[in-house]
Amino acid sequence: MDFSAAAAASTPTALQRVWGPKTSNLSTLRFGSCVSSSQLQTKLRLSGQSVKRACGFARALADDNGKSSELIVCFGEMLIDFVPTVSGVSLSEAPAFKKAAGGAPANVAVGISRLGGSSAFVGKVGEDEFGYMLADIMKENNVEHRGIRFDPGARTALAFVTLRADGEREFMFFRNPSADMLLKESELDEDLIKEAKIFHYGSISLIAEPCKSAHLAAMRMAKEAGCLLSYDPNLRLPLWPSAEAAREGILSIWDTADVIKVSEEEIEFITEGEDPYDDNVVLKLFHQNLKLLLVTEGQEGCRYYSKDFSGRVSGLKVTAVDTTGAGDAFVSGVLTQLASDMTILKDEARMREALQFANVCGAITVTQRGAIPALPTKEAVLAALPRVLA
Repeated sequence: MDFSAAAAASTPTALQRVWGPKTSNLSTLRFGSCVSSSQLQTKLRLSGQSVKRACGFARALADDNGKSSELIVCFGEMLIDFVPTVSGVSLSEAPAFKKAAGGAPANVAVGISRLGGSSAFVGKVGEDEFGYMLADIMKENNVEHRGIRFDPGARTALAFVTLRADGEREFMFFRNPSADMLLKESELDEDLIKEAKIFHYGSISLIAEPCKSAHLAAMRMAKEAGCLLSYDPNLRLPLWPSAEAAREGILSIWDTADVIKVSEEEIEFITEGEDPYDDNVVLKLFHQNLKLLLVTEGQEGCRYYSKDFSGRVSGLKVTAVDTTGAGDAFVSGVLTQLASDMTILKDEARMREALQFANVCGAITVTQRGAIPALPTKEAVLAALPRVLA
């Protein structure tokens, strides 16, 4: 299916009316008292919802993290992915590779921007052609780039990604050390981090110093500034000294996050082989300060767990060409919705709508090769939504 072409022809749904390109932003309604009913009806363009409920949403905004900005700052690695031009072959058998920008936090930053959100990237690349290329890609995608640093003595990281016949991946990394590992605390743009409404990160930047210390310092800055902390461990075992080091590293910052997204495989790894489909196993990972735990299940969709509710949202089934970046696209979809309205965390019906949107983001991404090149626009996602809702 040509998702971009379908955008113009699709019939608007309730979700599309809420998320439509002309819908006013909820975060602009930060008043001491509720605005008028007529204003909310016009601004929110809500379908099938009472004005009374809309006013409740406006009042509830006072309960979020107090940030008027919708900026999402993504911290971590940015690199070059080399993806075989054909699927189902080993690296040695691949006839050629397609070069694509990658790195989970960078993918999320671009994904948010493509969806119409506000994002920034904080990290380090080499002072080389690939590093400049990656920085340019951030600029071209309207990602705030003033947090990017260039290292004159280390190269930009490279990753060769093999695609099995089913579209799943195997990785070979070249980063010993790469520039992203050498980011120092002194190089952080503290003002940029403190501007964020949401601060998003993974675990790869915890593997080696000095980047580990920079990562922990950035988290402290964000937490002290009242940011919502979003964590996607993004397990890459070949990068860690050992499986045990990876498990300890991932869990070392677990209890600090407000929102965590994990895959079934990551749950099995973290719990040392327990059943990732067992709710009781998943709930062992739910800490007392956590607002939302998300478990992705590929094309099957995702599960969600909060203190007040839990459930499952079905995904959109597509033919997978390359699953690189699917989880990052999903995260982009979730964070874009949360940045515009934190009250989603307290409303299960609207949480499910946001997760339907995020599931479609992930599904569209797997239909093309490479991560950043495949990340969808908001229009493409809205065009595909009726297939999930049917």
